[in-house]
Amino acid sequence: MSDAEWARVRPLLPVPGWMRGQGGQPEAYRHRAMLDAIGYLVDTGIKWRAMPADFPPWGRVYAFFRRWRDHDLVRECHDRLRGQVRERAGCDALPTAGVIDSQSVKADAVVGAGSRGFDGGKLVNGRKRHVVVDIVGLLLGVMVTAADVCDRAAAHVLERVATAHHRLALVRADGGYTGSLLEHCLAAFALVVAIVKRSDNVKGLVALPKRWIVERLFVSPAPRR
Repeated sequence: MSDAEWARVRPLLPVPGWMRGQGGQPEAYRHRAMLDAIGYLVDTGIKWRAMPADFPPWGRVYAFFRRWRDHDLVRECHDRLRGQVRERAGCDALPTAGVIDSQSVKADAVVGAGSRGFDGGKLVNGRKRHVVVDIVGLLLGVMVTAADVCDRAAAHVLERVATAHHRLALVRADGGYTGSLLEHCLAAFALVVAIVKRSDNVKGLVALPKRWIVERLFVSPAPRR
């Protein structure tokens, strides 16, 4: 992280117990170094044990990540940052509308057969990531499945998002999310799923109003895990 980014993140981090007079010893490594190491791993897709020597030992980094994950601190920090970005963009901190889509990506050879599948439409053997973003393009929810899981079956990620974001009332989607999903979302958690279809008279890549926002999340290829 740059100094400017760190200045944004630092106030969101939990204060260690020893700094609050609750005992314990000071941590051996700075939080900034730990977060940089985790960010490097996510960005490059390396194994934990392949952590470069420039960062703290991989075991300490993993323990730090696991502690944050188990206490749900990763999501909390992410949500607070998202709220700040939304406010800077002139939006309310809490989202009321979103967009859902999915993308199939090839899986590495080490990925087991039980967690991968073949997407016949995209001709991809691997996994599928289902994401929901707000109107700014910031992540609200994500779920990873085998690539052969259809969008309708995997769209219950909307339930997680609706539970976590109680003001969310509208989600735009493509034609793959039609059917009983629309009625279920409206009846179960008062969420309207609006299908945005492309015109049959248009050929090639077309940026559909509002729904194209989610595509920005798929521009940069993710690491193959």
